[in-house]
Amino acid sequence: MFRANKYLILVYAFYISVTAFAQLSPGDLISAHAHLEGLSNCTKCHTLGDKVSNAKCLDCHTQLKSRIDRGEGFHVSVEVKNQDCFKCHSDHHGRNFETVRFDKEKFDHDHTGYPLTGAHDKLKCTECHKDEFIADKKLRERKDTYLGLSTECVACHTDFHQGTLEKKCTECHTTEAFVPASAFSHDKTEFPLKGAHEQVDCASCHQVSTRNGSSFQEFAGLAFANCSSCHDDVHEGRFGTNCKECHVEESFHAFRGMGNFNHNKTGFPLLGKHKTISCAECHDTHVSSEVMFKDYLHQDVSNCVSCHDDVHEQRFGTDCKACHTEDSFQRIRDLDALDHDLTGFALEGKHEQVDCKKCHETKMTEPLVHSQCADCHSDYHEGQFVSVSRTPDCAECHTVDGFAGSSFTVEQHNTGKFALTGAHLATPCFSCHLREEKWLFRSIGERCIDCHDDVHEGTIAAEFYPDKACERCHITDSWATVSFDHAVTGFTIEGAHLRQACTACHEPDLAENSVRRVSFTGLTAVCMDCHENAHRDQFEIDGITDCKRCHNADHWQPSVFDHNTAQFVLEGAHITVACDQCHREVVEDGVTFVQYRIEKFACIDCHL
Repeated sequence: MFRANKYLILVYAFYISVTAFAQLSPGDLISAHAHLEGLSNCTKCHTLGDKVSNAKCLDCHTQLKSRIDRGEGFHVSVEVKNQDCFKCHSDHHGRNFETVRFDKEKFDHDHTGYPLTGAHDKLKCTECHKDEFIADKKLRERKDTYLGLSTECVACHTDFHQGTLEKKCTECHTTEAFVPASAFSHDKTEFPLKGAHEQVDCASCHQVSTRNGSSFQEFAGLAFANCSSCHDDVHEGRFGTNCKECHVEESFHAFRGMGNFNHNKTGFPLLGKHKTISCAECHDTHVSSEVMFKDYLHQDVSNCVSCHDDVHEQRFGTDCKACHTEDSFQRIRDLDALDHDLTGFALEGKHEQVDCKKCHETKMTEPLVHSQCADCHSDYHEGQFVSVSRTPDCAECHTVDGFAGSSFTVEQHNTGKFALTGAHLATPCFSCHLREEKWLFRSIGERCIDCHDDVHEGTIAAEFYPDKACERCHITDSWATVSFDHAVTGFTIEGAHLRQACTACHEPDLAENSVRRVSFTGLTAVCMDCHENAHRDQFEIDGITDCKRCHNADHWQPSVFDHNTAQFVLEGAHITVACDQCHREVVEDGVTFVQYRIEKFACIDCHL
């Protein structure tokens, strides 16, 4: 009896457990989790009395946990961090359910810690996320995984440099294009490019060859300690191996000069202009190295005429240094030694740079007339400022600092016949006074039309434009600012017309050489000449519709029409009837308009 009951108890317990599992499990697990099926395995993922634990998920997904612990990848981004795994990766939906799925088109790769830029941004996911790019063998065996990729370029791309350079591709290349290496700077190397080296093609130093069956360009291991590592020694070792003692990188033919060679030891220190001239101007550089730079070994180099011609033909002796310096032959050695102020004509401004011979054409001591500028300079203005009473000097408008430009002020200009006001104050002198490369200051006109085109020619009646005087309407501050009393035309601007621009009625014509010409003639005060007659000919009198009988210039609506002046006076109930009940739209010749003129007024004409 007891054994039978014990058997029944075991059967019942098994039934209860199977039934309970069927009730607890919402469905089959995915294929990857199939080995976790069964009631005894629930706690491997679930925490009793609580939700699925992230910690339990990561106990199995160790590769992902390792990335999270290092703070790397998508799962540490703000979008995912602190989220429950099951919110994105649910299970119990059957063996073939995709527990890893997302919208690849909308996925923001920036959250992975590896933003897609340049050419990477144009690739499909599968072009990077494929098995051969995954180094971890176990991860490579997983289907459709997005883990295991390295951010190093050589993990996906062939190492063009074949291990000769560090695997820091981004120091030279960008994701926009591998060639050219736009991020590379030769200044960061041990051999910064200077002078002529900057124009040399890379391949001239970095040879392109074939190595291991692939194209290869050598960037590491080049010798550059001495110039002779790359360049032939044209001196064949006679001057040692340190070319930079005499030459510069700008050009082999440029001598470094005083940078390294102490010319003072020769007994002839290089001063002034001597420091800037090429060595070859004094020394014969086409001789052998044994005699090069020994041209003046037994000569008196302290005497200038040993090299230079004596332009004074010994009239001032042979000691050129008494008056001249090595900075410039045109300058006197010491202004204190030759005080030009004592001549009665102090050298100032441009006169300081003038060659003495420009003024002293014969002897330096011969007196020169210099009371006025015209004593030496031609009258550039050809007598334009000469009057019967006086001949002004150039110094009244110009200074010795330069003939270009003038010291003539606006205040002085305003004392003349044409005072500068408004926009004329900002107009440069040459706009009015320079005509066909010649400066004119007389008889150039005083009226506006002497300088400006008359854009109103033939478009304004003479009574409003007497003698073409622009100032009747315009001011010099701005041409667009107009002051005109329209009432003198017989058409006073009122109401809505005040809000219109002049060109709304006086339309510009751009047909003639694209010049904006506005006509101010030919317009009438009849409303219908500008506005469309919405009433057709209902209110015409002698062929003209006088809109002012019902409307005013302030606005078209409401009307000022008084129905009591019409043939049909509104009385009684007619006062409250809407206008459109009697005055209805009609169509005539395809035109719709409101019928206001009613010929019949009998009650039966409107009421049935």
